[in-house]
Amino acid sequence: MDRARALDPAQAAAEAVKAYVRLNRARLAGDGELLAMLLPERFAGAEVRDLQRFVIERLAAENAVLKAEREGQTRKPVLGEGVRRLVLELIDARTFEEAIEVAVGSAAAFGAERAALCVEGEGAPPPVSGSSVRLIVPGLTAALLGRDGSGAILSSGGELLLGPGGSACKSLAAFRLRIGAETPAAIYVLGARAEGRFDGEETASDLGFFARALERAIRAWLDLPKR
Repeated sequence: MDRARALDPAQAAAEAVKAYVRLNRARLAGDGELLAMLLPERFAGAEVRDLQRFVIERLAAENAVLKAEREGQTRKPVLGEGVRRLVLELIDARTFEEAIEVAVGSAAAFGAERAALCVEGEGAPPPVSGSSVRLIVPGLTAALLGRDGSGAILSSGGELLLGPGGSACKSLAAFRLRIGAETPAAIYVLGARAEGRFDGEETASDLGFFARALERAIRAWLDLPKR
């Protein structure tokens, strides 16, 4: 019979610890103090007495960081002061004409030089006439924005949408106004001489919000049902 291999005391103690771990894993998992001694680099600086609570608290902290990062990435831009003021002016308008004046006078609030309402039709001008309420050919809205598109940033077409002098605008923002099922297609247009003026998520959010507020104001003044 072969004799058992002799071990020095230190090696024998290590083997005994390994054997204890293999036989008592469940007990070890619940002994946070012992784990802290065995894995000081994992639990550095932490007074671990309850491993389960420690892990839960650590996961909660990590989740809080991830949530903050995710919210920072998905948070919608805050509406600018200009669009808030314009929406309040729309609400405060006492006539349909005043509401239209707010829209066609909105250019400066968005750093633009020109603003217009374009209404598709033939022959007679729209009910509210003026240099900034323009009649455009039927089908132009769909040609610019597609059948279902709500808005687009353009680099040309200023004279077609804004009239004489509009060709000087190198940046155009056009938003469909969904007013009513039986009303002609309409577009809210802004023009700026500077290139790239309407680029950026915050600007697009402000413009889109104002366009939606404008279409609702027009719908209310025309006593049309909600869409």
